[in-house]
Amino acid sequence: LGLVVALLFGSVMRVGSVSQMGPGSGPDISTGPAWEGWIEPPAYTGLPSLYLNDQKGEIRVPEGSRVTVRLYGEVGALSVAETVSGRTEDVGAATDTEHSFVIVSDGRLSIDGPGGKAWTIVATPDREPAVSLVSDGAKTTFDGQMSQPFRAEDDHGVVAGKATFRLDLDAVERRYGLAVEPEPREPITIDLPMPITGDRAEFTETLIENLSQHPWAHLPVTLELEVTDAAEQAGQSAPEEMRLPARRFFDPVAASVIEMRRDLLWSRDNAPRVAQVLRAVSHAPEEGLFRSETAYLRLRVILRRLETLTAHDSLTKEARDELAQALWDLALVLEDGDIGDALERMRAAQERLSEAMRNGASEDEIARLMQELRDATQDYLRQKSQQAQRDGEQQEGDQQLSENMMTLDQQDLQDMMDRIQELMEEGRYAEAEQALQEFQEMMENLRMTEGQQGQQGDNPGQEAMEGLAETLRDQQGLSDQAFRDLQEQFNPNSQQGQSQQNEGRDGSQGRGQSHQQGQGNQQGQGNQPGQQPGQQQGQNGQQGQQGSLGDRQEALRRELERQRGNLPGAGSEAGEAARESLDRADQAMRGAEDALRQDDLAEAIDRQSEAMEALREGMRNLGEAMAENNQTQGAQGQARGQFGDQQNDPLGRAPGQGSQVGTQDNLLQGEDVYRRARELLDEIRRRSGEGERPDVELEYLKRLLERF
Repeated sequence: LGLVVALLFGSVMRVGSVSQMGPGSGPDISTGPAWEGWIEPPAYTGLPSLYLNDQKGEIRVPEGSRVTVRLYGEVGALSVAETVSGRTEDVGAATDTEHSFVIVSDGRLSIDGPGGKAWTIVATPDREPAVSLVSDGAKTTFDGQMSQPFRAEDDHGVVAGKATFRLDLDAVERRYGLAVEPEPREPITIDLPMPITGDRAEFTETLIENLSQHPWAHLPVTLELEVTDAAEQAGQSAPEEMRLPARRFFDPVAASVIEMRRDLLWSRDNAPRVAQVLRAVSHAPEEGLFRSETAYLRLRVILRRLETLTAHDSLTKEARDELAQALWDLALVLEDGDIGDALERMRAAQERLSEAMRNGASEDEIARLMQELRDATQDYLRQKSQQAQRDGEQQEGDQQLSENMMTLDQQDLQDMMDRIQELMEEGRYAEAEQALQEFQEMMENLRMTEGQQGQQGDNPGQEAMEGLAETLRDQQGLSDQAFRDLQEQFNPNSQQGQSQQNEGRDGSQGRGQSHQQGQGNQQGQGNQPGQQPGQQQGQNGQQGQQGSLGDRQEALRRELERQRGNLPGAGSEAGEAARESLDRADQAMRGAEDALRQDDLAEAIDRQSEAMEALREGMRNLGEAMAENNQTQGAQGQARGQFGDQQNDPLGRAPGQGSQVGTQDNLLQGEDVYRRARELLDEIRRRSGEGERPDVELEYLKRLLERF
């Protein structure tokens, strides 16, 4: 029996090894690992800890990571060696049971002894954060609110930032009240906005601030941004030279008050001169110079207090700041009259509605905010009407301008707000927000127009502005006709009468009016007896039509060249900017002209759109140049912008045009505009899917889809 057992199970000497048939020996299981180690990156990196027992070869970790090693078992059996901490003092024995140190450089880490390991450590440095200005999106509203986009990045995230404005004293034109040495002032420091949610490793944000009341308003400054990371490293942007954005005042008395306020804040040594100018302004004023008797009395009270403090040599910084605030409040009354609060409520309602749309608020919340905007707008219009009645007598020209503006007060504003609400109810929030932005711009135009009432008299700048406005109208008419011709290419059976009713077709609506003669009977007679709808238009209109449009585009470009040569404002920053904008308009017109001669209507429309945008930008720059020139002459705001002899209202409409929009942006886009655009796009898509069409036509349709 023993022999049989031996043959079956092997040697008797091996029976004791049965206990070793498991995955590990008994002593190994009971004692566990002989050592353990961790590498913990700095908390601000957001990186996880590394368990050294699972790591092999090279390990990349951020500088500042902490290494912890624990040795178990018999003391002295294992030891730790490293060259990554740079320690020279208070270094324990290599055989200590616990080690802790921080990685400051590349090196080697090893655990020597039974079951030990070795690693190559690569310490990745924490780069400094970077920040830069995004110049393309910078803008300033009419009331002085600045929007300055910026871009920031850091390998582990930006934690804070600030913007610093410093007065560029060397660039200041030292004359009048600025001739004396300025009193020392600290730079303007503003915290930069940070993303509330999301990754801060790379982001774009916008600094929004209104510095209109600062003594450096409209003066040369340098802007520098600085951001910091969690390791307290800082990165700066390149200094940007600019004029401190601020509100412009169009009422001449308000502009004078603001200029004297600036001089007083520049240096208290200007106090006697400021008092002298204010006394001259308020002495026996002409009728209508002050909006109300209250404003005149407030100015006299401020003047008396300033003269008293100056005479007793007691004009302290605190007293000066109180006078400056009183002058600012007076300027607002002179500029806005009694409707400032109503206007502010309307702006606030617009901002709340816009923010609600961006944040995806509920339908009930958006409806409530929309009603709030309606109420605030009606209150503003009511206040404005009451103020007009209180102002009493006006000059004939002023009355005409006021009447033109009032034509948009009720139905036009109601139509715009109805359109915004309709877009929101359809879930088209991007279009609704764009329409709300157009509503805000229209109201700003209304305020700027009111500030220009009574500023009569032609000047070269005004004549240039009127000429550019006419060029813009003509370019809009050309673009409208090119778009209709493009529609007719894809819908040749459309009714001639329908096409002819479109705005600007024959110039009767204000757009394209100067081009009526170029079209002749070819486009103005409608359907003749026996003629199929659209047939005669297709036969006669398309032959030579683009050539005719090309000739008209060339004539319009040559007119722009003449206007550009006579443009005022040479040497000023805004004047040069206007010339650059008109240069871009000229290039875009050349492109449109070439495209029209090549029968490429889609390309022509794109270039015409660029030309119109450049023209609008040039007109805005020219308006700024005119305002700067008038400010230098002590009559800031006499530039009338795009409102010329025709006394257009803020929507750019001539008197008697009813609710038709003029040469400015299409603020009152009706539903038919969107419907026609959708129908055209659907038709292009349908035809592009018909494979039996010629390759040339399919390629053309593909290009149209890429553009639209």
